[in-house]
Amino acid sequence: MKTGIKIALSVAMLASLSYGGEQFAMSDADRAMYAEMSENNPADIMVADGEELLGYMGGDEGLAKYLGVTEDELPAYIAGFPRYIKKFDMVVGIDQVLQAMMADGGHKPLKLKSGNMFAMVAYVKSIANGEKINIDVTANKQMKEAYALGLKTYMTKRGGRGLSCNSCHAPAVVGRILRTQPLPDLGANGAKAAATWPAYRMTKSSLRTLQRRFQGCMKNALLKVIPLGSKQMVALEVYLTNKAKGAEISIPGLKR
Repeated sequence: MKTGIKIALSVAMLASLSYGGEQFAMSDADRAMYAEMSENNPADIMVADGEELLGYMGGDEGLAKYLGVTEDELPAYIAGFPRYIKKFDMVVGIDQVLQAMMADGGHKPLKLKSGNMFAMVAYVKSIANGEKINIDVTANKQMKEAYALGLKTYMTKRGGRGLSCNSCHAPAVVGRILRTQPLPDLGANGAKAAATWPAYRMTKSSLRTLQRRFQGCMKNALLKVIPLGSKQMVALEVYLTNKAKGAEISIPGLKR
């Protein structure tokens, strides 16, 4: 597609966004349902399922041992993911650690996009509830590289519409309504997106991880979907988790 046409499509898409208050994004019924679910998040049951699944591999104690930390250190350690793990010689998310732990324990690893994996990730991250995100993107060469790749992935325009993640989350468009939802600011200091995923999505009636949410955004924007657990996808999570550094972890989250 020629550059001029790409630009025209991108401009047309952004021009279609409208500003509006919450009343334009959620009906009264939706708001009432959200309030009810805030008190009784359906994902709490799924997180409990994740705890049971982890139990087959030794539970919290087994996970701490696998990661080389004590159980007391585990919550703060989890609050630093994604992170570089020396035994893998790569920057990984919690889900990849769980896959490796399963394989090393003689179990068939769950697929990254499976509901059981989402439940396990949610449980493991909930161990860090109350902790503040402490990811360190300057800790080593690998984390620096992952952050740089995440930034590039976030900013690079792709697809027929010539859109990037930043196209819908830059300060200039934050707050506008797209697909009945206000566009959130993922780049402001203290942004909490990474601190509240995995989360229960009301529109999907299911528990989703942050990387799975990225894929949904890409699909809606007609972009080629980046695979879960890929170097680019983990890097994107590194970049946005760093934007939430210092935010208190609260899992499971609740999203529209």
